[in-house]
Amino acid sequence: MKVDVLLGLQWGDEGKGKVVDVLTPRYDVVARFQGGPNAGHTLEFEGKKFVLRSIPSGIFQHGQTNIIGNGVVLDPVLFKEEAVSLEESGVELKKVLKISKKAHLIMPTHRLLDAANEAKKGASKIGTTGKGIGPTYTDKVSRNGLRVGDIYNNFEEKYAVAKAKHIETLQMLGASVDLSELEPKWFDAIKYLSEFEIIDSEHYINNLLKDGKSVLCEGAQGTMLDVDFGSYPFVTSSNTICAGACVGLGVAPNKIGEVFGIFKAYCTRVGSGPFPTELFDETGRKIRDIGHEYGAVTGRERRCGWIDLVALKYAIMLNGVTQLIMMKSDVLDTFETIKACVAYEINGETVTEFPFSVEGNVKPVYKELPGWNVDMTSIKSEDEFPVEFSNYIKFLEAELNVPITILSVGPDRAQTIVRK
Repeated sequence: MKVDVLLGLQWGDEGKGKVVDVLTPRYDVVARFQGGPNAGHTLEFEGKKFVLRSIPSGIFQHGQTNIIGNGVVLDPVLFKEEAVSLEESGVELKKVLKISKKAHLIMPTHRLLDAANEAKKGASKIGTTGKGIGPTYTDKVSRNGLRVGDIYNNFEEKYAVAKAKHIETLQMLGASVDLSELEPKWFDAIKYLSEFEIIDSEHYINNLLKDGKSVLCEGAQGTMLDVDFGSYPFVTSSNTICAGACVGLGVAPNKIGEVFGIFKAYCTRVGSGPFPTELFDETGRKIRDIGHEYGAVTGRERRCGWIDLVALKYAIMLNGVTQLIMMKSDVLDTFETIKACVAYEINGETVTEFPFSVEGNVKPVYKELPGWNVDMTSIKSEDEFPVEFSNYIKFLEAELNVPITILSVGPDRAQTIVRK
């Protein structure tokens, strides 16, 4: 068997959680392969709304096994809050969730370091969520990290060593260090975390594949936030692309099967960083209001703009996308004209390949298409699509050279159309 991978193709917030939830019945296992609690995957069904931060989005369907992989960084306190809330809603989490021994732990001092580093940057700040993600990945790469498996091996000693290094750095940055409230909650959450099944996830997943089990790998954030290929330095701290599933779960490249690439019918971005198609006018505000474009974790307003096909083609290339999934199609229901960026104009030159940098004087070149002016939120099949929307889909498929197999016409699980 091979693993299928599901990931975002833009700057995150594409709607991955909803699609994982919809696709989960096809699979035996759902495994999250990177990121941390800065990711917010929103799911809505049966009149209820859930926001998942670290726990895979397959936990609501039919008792499938869910795995937090080694590529994830885990905040025990936020994990406990999320897990307890799910258990109170009726999810038997300890029966279905397993956690990799090699996943790195976010310490209280990581959050302090995140805030201190961001404050030090001043006007050039990246706009992190302040969850300690970056400092935790920094410790991982510099071989100073604390992992879930360390809970069973000289944990307090390892914690003390890492904490001392962090405090020294914080003092150098001139930041105050008060752990009197943070540490007791953190160690209490560590105790709760240890009640879950902690596994050697790379062996576990590969043995599942040998046994013919099907696995869906769930990514967080989006391709354009990838630490190597995104709009650096305004990126996250992990590899959000398909290759990240290999290193974030211990799966060989030849085990990758289908790659589901998720994108919105327009573009959004949270925080700082370049955004070539960003709209600063009433159209941008209208997209934000209709689409409820506010961060699921942070509540921050998302910057909104037209779809960027230059960036999208780049993301499809990097990930080897085999199927496209378009989200929030209904948000554009009332627009007379829909625009799609098909090229950039940089210093008088027309560019169709995503460049080294999109900061500065990058002007989007648009193609205009007629809007459909139909409320699509109650549509149940593609046979009901307005002609203009069907033409928009055909245009995108021709430009991107990958089929769009699933479309979302609303936030609920039921508002999902699988094309024939």
